[in-house]
Amino acid sequence: MYQAKIQSRSAFTPVRHLQYHVRTWGQATAEKTPLVMLHGWMDVAASFQFVVDALSPDHYVIAPDWRGFGQTAVPATDNFWFPDYLADLDCLLNQYVGERPVHLIGHSMGGNIAMLYAGVRPQRVARLVNLEGFGMPATQPAQAPARYVQWLDGIQQVHQGQRDMRSHDSLQSVARRLMKTNPRLAPERAEWLAQHWAREDAPGQWRIQGHPAHRIPSAQLYRADEVQEIHKCISAPTLAVEATDSDMEQWWNGSYTMAQYHQRIQVVQNLTIARVDHAGHMLHHDQPEAVAALIEGFIA
Repeated sequence: MYQAKIQSRSAFTPVRHLQYHVRTWGQATAEKTPLVMLHGWMDVAASFQFVVDALSPDHYVIAPDWRGFGQTAVPATDNFWFPDYLADLDCLLNQYVGERPVHLIGHSMGGNIAMLYAGVRPQRVARLVNLEGFGMPATQPAQAPARYVQWLDGIQQVHQGQRDMRSHDSLQSVARRLMKTNPRLAPERAEWLAQHWAREDAPGQWRIQGHPAHRIPSAQLYRADEVQEIHKCISAPTLAVEATDSDMEQWWNGSYTMAQYHQRIQVVQNLTIARVDHAGHMLHHDQPEAVAALIEGFIA
């Protein structure tokens, strides 16, 4: 199994009526600008361990499990509201760093959150790194009725147990599931991640630590024009990192392309685009050394 070079510390802190689980690496000092790492959908904070191990050891890194993921508590709800992530992040930064700016790093959904937060709280972000956070396909008002139907149906399915996470009989089964999703993931890393990605609810029943309501489509349409207006307000130097073998266009099924993403992101004032070779969407698992080198070079 993978052996972590830099051990994380695990803590729980109250955030907006929830017990939030937060991992930290390194020691906070007045001279260090903290690195805040935001994980993606159906992922956990521990997922950044490989990147942290590839960074120089003098960084102070903070990474939360988002609400309803990992060890962070599940709110008393049956669906999730995207702006809550911004509010949770705002409160976490208040607790961990006060008014100090941070280097904000997000992957996938976490990258989308980081981009929005850097636009609405530009004074709190020194440097911004977006790892494969491409946004979503643009929508039209005519899609609203069908979207509300999807949302209502999804809530009913959650209450009927139809969207529950699949149970696994062992951590090895969880690791195989991770490698099936990402064939580039090395077995020793998959085994290490499995113990953080799932929990044993009962003997021989390991369940993914992600609430099934995360699978419900949002009731709100994705307003690409509104998102671009927020991105225009980003003042931090921004590094957008892509994987050369990313499969995100397949997920979008023709409704959104990388060319459209590149056109959208040009509204960011101080933008650098970088690519990581021999990596897919989970580039922080596939090529953590290359990702760490990009981060370190950018924030230096």
